[in-house]
Amino acid sequence: MEEYQWIEGVLAVEAVLQAQSREMVELLINRDRFDGPVARLQHLARQTGMTVSRVPAAVIDEHAPNKSHGGVIARVGPRRMSALADLFVSPAPVIFVLDGVEDPYNFGQAVRSIYAAGIDGLIVPTRSWLSAAATVIRASAGATEHMPTATAATADAVAMAQSRRIPIGVATTDKARPMGEFDLTGPLLLLIGGEKRGVARAVEEVADWRVSIPYGRETGYALGTAAAAAVLSFEVLRQRQAKG
Repeated sequence: MEEYQWIEGVLAVEAVLQAQSREMVELLINRDRFDGPVARLQHLARQTGMTVSRVPAAVIDEHAPNKSHGGVIARVGPRRMSALADLFVSPAPVIFVLDGVEDPYNFGQAVRSIYAAGIDGLIVPTRSWLSAAATVIRASAGATEHMPTATAATADAVAMAQSRRIPIGVATTDKARPMGEFDLTGPLLLLIGGEKRGVARAVEEVADWRVSIPYGRETGYALGTAAAAAVLSFEVLRQRQAKG
């Protein structure tokens, strides 16, 4: 079971308070910091019923997971997740699956783009690094706390899409067609694999679409997960905007 963790920085703490994505049990702020961002954070905390403790810098340094906290840390519980079925409620959802992403920073960066592009939902495996809250929230600029997210085995996500006759796409360079040749406006379940393992072969074999990102030159390597997620997310947004 995921334990309570310390997160740090105004942006991360603010995201949790805004989204109410986790239980927050402590909020500590350096007693010598009185700038605008801290004032806004304290106001938000009061609105949500969270008590702020003003403490010496040494207390924050003792608990902070890193040294870039800026004098603000909070102890939070596990991320409150959406039910898998809830992500499929809208008429034409575009849902991304991040499978096999092992680095929490890469994951956070990927979600930052997925959220900004307006993707409707995100599914991550239950074995994920969700325990690395401090890194994930910070790398995503808080987007992980706002993004509608469910935890599920990739096979269960695929089965859910199939039961609703939603096309399943997989991002790959193997026997794939360029992303611009597909209608990515939804409905769609799109799987993106991690840098090391990629998407499981069994999943690739049941995919309806094999989607590739066109490159401007031969590189001999594929884009990393965060970059691929950004490109694909904003291609979805581009197509949706063009479609009106």
